[in-house]
Amino acid sequence: MSSLIADIGGTNARFALVADGSTEAGDPMVFPCADFASPADAALAYLQRLRPDPMPRRGAFAIASPVTGDRVEMTNHVWRFSVAETRDRLRLEQLEVVNDFTAVALAVPYLQPPDRVTVGGHAAIDGMPMAVIGPGTGLGVSALLPSRGGWLPIPSEGGHITMAAADEREAKVIAWLRGRRGHVSAERVLSGPGLVNLYTALRGLLGLDEEALTPAQVTDMAAKGDPLAREAMAMFFAMLGTVAGNLALTLGAKGGVVIAGGIVPRHLPAFLASDFRQRFEDKGRFRSWLEPIPVHVATHPFPAFLGLANFLNNQVSS
Repeated sequence: MSSLIADIGGTNARFALVADGSTEAGDPMVFPCADFASPADAALAYLQRLRPDPMPRRGAFAIASPVTGDRVEMTNHVWRFSVAETRDRLRLEQLEVVNDFTAVALAVPYLQPPDRVTVGGHAAIDGMPMAVIGPGTGLGVSALLPSRGGWLPIPSEGGHITMAAADEREAKVIAWLRGRRGHVSAERVLSGPGLVNLYTALRGLLGLDEEALTPAQVTDMAAKGDPLAREAMAMFFAMLGTVAGNLALTLGAKGGVVIAGGIVPRHLPAFLASDFRQRFEDKGRFRSWLEPIPVHVATHPFPAFLGLANFLNNQVSS
């Protein structure tokens, strides 16, 4: 018997099937969220295209949204839905819905060396908390805490903390954004739209008009040598270092920090050449406390699938 798993972000909904007891996601497909009225519609399109026999009886969805009950409202997409109604439309006996970065956190203990790239630090300390952060359409944040039953994932909306500047240039960028956007959260600058915001602010500081750009256009401009686009990307990675270091201090994450999401793995050479690690450790008297902590970039193509599969397997075995 197989289960239906899904990783649903603000832009795309990814679906796959996983056999009971397995962690291998089979037949993965990606559907643009904008093409469907609800996650149930997208899931039905997947099942109709695949036509599995037998149909799955269980499901687990990872959603880029707080999950506090039956009603789910996505943060960066218009979908609003009932878990129970979605379960019934898909004719599932069971449907579990968790925050997307809770699912990513659940994958972390199962990432193998080929699934990650280490950025500084030394060996993690076994049995200590781990932090997970990842910029994509939004900024996901989660944690893993050790417990008697294994690792306990902690749902979080840490992407919406207030972004702090680490130097005068960043202070000017944040002040410019605050004047036009109000509260400047970490997600406001550390996400796909956030990269565009950084580029727009740098243009604004020069008195230049805003341009309607996509994140892909900004990264393409940076690759072609556009100085403001390159500065925006460099600032993006440096700010991510600041936030990741803050998260490690807050959680006592001596077990390591994992960076997931779609942006960093896609631009790994630029990330590795950036000031991320310097800024991660740049915490004054606590630099020596942060220096040993390893940071891993998750390069697994579907970490949320891995986490959801283990989540379902643990439910069966418990």
